[in-house]
Amino acid sequence: MQRIRISLPYFSAFGWEPTVVMVDPKYTDLPTDILLNEDIPANIKIHQVKALPKKWTSKVGLGSIALRALWFYRRKVNQLLKKEKFDLIYFSTTQFPVLILGAYWKKKFSIPYVVDMQDPWYSTYYEDKPKAERPAKYWFSSRLNKHLEPSAMNHVDGLISVSQAYLDTLNKRYPQLKSLSQQVITFGAYQKDFELAQKKQHKFELPFQKTDGLTHLVYVGRGGNDMRDALTLLFKGFKKGLADQYELFSKIRFHFIGTSYAPAGKGIQTIMPIAVVMGISAYVEEQTDRIPYFQGIFTLLNADGLIVIGSNDAQYTASKIYPYILAEKPLLAFFHPESSAAKIIKECEAGEVFSLKNEHLAVDEISQELYLMLSGKRKIIINWSVFEQYSAKNLTKKQCQLFNSVLDAGNLPNN
Repeated sequence: MQRIRISLPYFSAFGWEPTVVMVDPKYTDLPTDILLNEDIPANIKIHQVKALPKKWTSKVGLGSIALRALWFYRRKVNQLLKKEKFDLIYFSTTQFPVLILGAYWKKKFSIPYVVDMQDPWYSTYYEDKPKAERPAKYWFSSRLNKHLEPSAMNHVDGLISVSQAYLDTLNKRYPQLKSLSQQVITFGAYQKDFELAQKKQHKFELPFQKTDGLTHLVYVGRGGNDMRDALTLLFKGFKKGLADQYELFSKIRFHFIGTSYAPAGKGIQTIMPIAVVMGISAYVEEQTDRIPYFQGIFTLLNADGLIVIGSNDAQYTASKIYPYILAEKPLLAFFHPESSAAKIIKECEAGEVFSLKNEHLAVDEISQELYLMLSGKRKIIINWSVFEQYSAKNLTKKQCQLFNSVLDAGNLPNN
């Protein structure tokens, strides 16, 4: 959703006029954030579709918004394609089952489609992990994804991804994709969101008191067992600081917010258990419930420092890294060395990045960086000229260039 939202103001500048089809928010579990509509151009056509109510489908174990909305998407887009002329269908979502409609619409209406891979669809990452570390309903979702992914990938006309690793996996799995237009395009940086969050700051509350004399370090994003290595590394550095300079380091409070995709009140903590085992739970808070997007930005802007936790999966990339940079706060990031997010932070000189492969070398450095945060000595000198390449406008241009190349290729079925 965020990719499309911040691209909408710029599509027309590069020759594309978008029509959006989305699920009516009342059918989702997401917290309402009406500010998300503030910068959407008034001329954009937006159609909302229904979904089967979760209170019904949950009785048979079906909660996926994609599956609940699939039939309604099919019906609405069929209506649109019969009435109007469209050149391309663009899927930009992590609700992957919807993507199977691309092949259907391509065959029925001779219209190409592009898929934006923001996360892996079918992944074998958890296959060798203990059952306790696997996501809820993993057995069902893994098998469903394995069955559905080929339906979309065997007919797709172009691919966008936030990670080269995601594309490499798909190209290996489906060799015919190598001949198609493909592009790694990260999410864009959208400065206007920060301006709006500051303008509307009276609407938000912080999860901590700014005047309590403590140093509040914030992470807003998902947790998970695949982030155990990064968290352990961070906490080891913190524990060293506690041992060396207790009076100073005991003022740190870590806030991990929105760590679960589960509905409000039903998330399982994955960060606090690590803190408990390491004996630092008094300094750590974990809120599994997600918060509205602009609430998250407001929290980043008011933190004393920011933490970004990455996965031990080489394919993972923190596609929404830019808000952490735009907040202009001292930043510590923990990533697999192959992560594109680590590369972006380093290029822009926006923070300190620690590799999950260098644990023994990093603990002292992490402790030192935390000290610099505490003492206010960490200078923030972001290379904005480098950062400009990641602006929402520039990355929307890249999307449109790929759309054009798909149309130029013209690989469509015969009616």
